[in-house]
Order: sequence, then C-alpha cells, then structure tokens
Amino acid sequence: MFWLKKVVSFWLMPLPLCLALLALSSVLAFLRRKSPFWRAPLLAATLVLFFFANSAVSTWLLRPLEQRYAAIGEMDGRAPTVLASCVFVVVLGGGHSDTDLLSATNKLAPSSLERIVEGVRILRVLPSAQLIVSGPAAPGNPTHASVLSHAAESLGVAPGRILQIDTARDTEEEAAAVRRMVGNAPVALVTSAGHMPRAAALFRHAGVTAVPCPTDYGARDEPSFNPTRQKWDAESLERSTRAVHERLGLLWLTLRGLN
Repeated sequence: MFWLKKVVSFWLMPLPLCLALLALSSVLAFLRRKSPFWRAPLLAATLVLFFFANSAVSTWLLRPLEQRYAAIGEMDGRAPTVLASCVFVVVLGGGHSDTDLLSATNKLAPSSLERIVEGVRILRVLPSAQLIVSGPAAPGNPTHASVLSHAAESLGVAPGRILQIDTARDTEEEAAAVRRMVGNAPVALVTSAGHMPRAAALFRHAGVTAVPCPTDYGARDEPSFNPTRQKWDAESLERSTRAVHERLGLLWLTLRGLN
C-alpha cells in the first residue's frame, strides 16, 4: 500500500501528469495519424501546465493550507503559553543530499533546513525539552534523522538533547513512532506550513498531544490579486505541486476517516 500510494500520487502531480498526457498524445498521433483524438491529451497537457505554473493559481492553492494553523511568532527568550508545557520538539523530515563534502546544514533540502531552524528556535525557549528528528536512509547512506541531528548540533543543540527516529517512512509512521516515544507528553510539532494540516490530523489520530508550529511558507505573496505581478515560472509549478500533494493526502485521510 505504501509504494502504491507513492506511485499513484507521483503521477497525479502537475509535471508528471503533463508529461504523461504529452506522451499519450504522441502515441495516439503516431498510431492514428488521421484521427483527431491525439489533440485532446495535448490540449489537456497545455492547460495543466498553464494553470499550475501560474503564480496566482499556485498561491491560491497553497495559502489556505498554510493559514490553517498560526505560526509561532517572536518569543523574546520566553516560551509563549501555548508552548510552555511541551516536553519535546518534533521536527519532521524533509529530505537531504548525500554529498559528502557538504556540511549537515548544506546537505538539507530547503524545507528540511527551515524545519530544523524553527525547531532549534523553539527548543531554545524550552530548556528542559528534547528535540526529536525523523527520517530514514537511502541504502548505504546516513539516515535523514542523523543529518538533521548533526545540523541541530551545528546550530548549538547539545547532542544529549536529541532523539532520532530513523525507520518511519512517512508522516503516519512518524506519528506512530512519536507516540511510542513520548506517550502522553505534549510536543511542539514542526513541519512545513502546507503540510501541517495533514501532519496535525495524523498526530491527533495517533494520540499525540501536538502544538502545531508551522514553518517553510511557500505562499508569501501579497493576498490580494495584482494583475501586474502574474507570471508563469518553475517556482509557481513547484508551489502548485506542494499544494496538490497535500490536498491529495488530506483527501486520502478523509476517505480513511482519519481527518
């Protein structure tokens, strides 16, 4: 089920879907040269790319997800009331590069770097809390959890305050692993703002008392529509991909009765 979910969701992302439609159009054009049916997938691919690569559309798709939970603002050295009881700070994994010559912070994907920085920021106002980092390994390489751990250490966190989860493959498994590790203790949950609605639902279902601490915002543009700032670019396509991925994930949770 895990790999089936990954494969299906991959081909429903905007760019792979667009490429699949273009491939279908080419095959139909080659096999049925006199048939007009090849034009339908070509038109669909064009519309998919035109729609999802637009800055206004991508922001419109992602912003509602990112605004579901409020960010933790400036803390001036003191934990806000909502965080004061947290015994753990949980930072969910987001990927890294296995290039040996790079430092741990430089190995991290942009989303992972923003997550660990936010986790460390919160940990500094919770002197008794421990940091939990998560992420498995590609075969023959260090775990993502270990890279996050080394990055946290380089940002000033003592090694004795860091716990690792290195077998969880997705957010659902991370939530279950955190539950086994912390029991009923409240945690500060750090992940990308667009991912937070799904993560919060899964942690709630696992029985973890989690305070959402979103970071890694993608829809930072002005909320009002400005026709002079509309553009089509790879950044907008990536933002749309994040939004589609999370909305499909929320739909899957709803179908399973977990959301």
